[in-house]
Amino acid sequence: MLAFTFPGQGSQRPGMGAPWQDHPSFELVEQAADITGRDVVGLVLEADQPTLKRTDNAQLATFVMSLIVLDAAERVGLEPGVCAGHSLGEYSALVASGAIDLESGLHLVAERGAAMQAAAEESPGTMAAVMGLDDDGVEAACLRAEGDVWVANYNAPGQVVIAGSEEAVAEAGRLAKELGAKKVLPIPVGGAFHTPLMSSARERLRKALADVGFRSPEPVVVANVDARPHSSSSDWPRLLSAQLCSPVRWRQTIDQLIAIGTQTFVELGPGGVLTGLARRLLPTPDTIAVSVTTPDDLQRLVEVLAGESPPMQAAVDQRTGERFHMDERLILSSAAGLFEPASGLESLTPGQSVDRAAVSIDVGALVGRVGGTEIRSAFAGSVEGILVLPGERVTSGQPVAWLRAVPEQRLEEGAK
Repeated sequence: MLAFTFPGQGSQRPGMGAPWQDHPSFELVEQAADITGRDVVGLVLEADQPTLKRTDNAQLATFVMSLIVLDAAERVGLEPGVCAGHSLGEYSALVASGAIDLESGLHLVAERGAAMQAAAEESPGTMAAVMGLDDDGVEAACLRAEGDVWVANYNAPGQVVIAGSEEAVAEAGRLAKELGAKKVLPIPVGGAFHTPLMSSARERLRKALADVGFRSPEPVVVANVDARPHSSSSDWPRLLSAQLCSPVRWRQTIDQLIAIGTQTFVELGPGGVLTGLARRLLPTPDTIAVSVTTPDDLQRLVEVLAGESPPMQAAVDQRTGERFHMDERLILSSAAGLFEPASGLESLTPGQSVDRAAVSIDVGALVGRVGGTEIRSAFAGSVEGILVLPGERVTSGQPVAWLRAVPEQRLEEGAK
């Protein structure tokens, strides 16, 4: 199963929109500017680090960048089986799953960022990452500090973020080192997020949430507050409200995603923090985590999923050291025009209510036609779904179907 994950505040960086400026998905930036009345173009292309550090700017810019990457991924036919987002990224996940629409998401994120900025100015605070100490040790350090400091993020084994007043965070950091922490690193953010110091922001956010019509997410989204999948629309206003003053249980979220069958984690948006955290928790070499921050990253991901990135199996990414072992394959159109599925595959097209059982095929089997061009599979396996409607116009290189390759085929290719 494929999971889309979305980063939170802190992943933003100057010029992060530049690689997408000529991509069709960049049109979302202008839409976001129209909806929010903010200079979103300037935020993603021109803003410097001090400007982007402000909570209200950082959240809007990061959210819009994640939506650009999401839109680009959807254009090439990638669909997740589950979604999750870290803090702010939970709003991106809810847009990806259809629980809220783009306009509602933008209004909520803009209001959330403004509310948290105001709360941070009213109750100043900071955050720090405690490295090399388990959860219990970090919690004990916060309690012993006897001040306004709490655990804010359970990110990964041996990486827990604390937040609160500057004095209390410093004292908790000192005590954490006494308890065995290897490092305590300050985090350059503008407030003590996910703590009671955000209480005033929570009240303001509740009013904004009350004006939004939530739908049931499809696929489900795993929540920060309890690290559980939620498919009910009525759950999400309360979860998003609670999230502001509760710790982000990201380590537990990854564990949950693995438990429900996730094999491929794709982080969509600026940075690659979540990908690094996920790799520390992956149970087997067959479970992978990759980040998509540029169009080139997306193209490479599509090629790997389609089996076209050489070598096709056990491929090692020289930038990340990630090793790919994958059974899933995307079948790409080799021409532009109107797509028609092959006989026997019509039940696998989107929106069909008839039996959608996978169809076994051999290497070279006909998957469909685009105009007069036949689209044939380079793999043996089972076609799990057709990605486009009959008669829908596709472009050359666009995924039209996905299949699960049989183990024998996978082993053969790995030997080449």
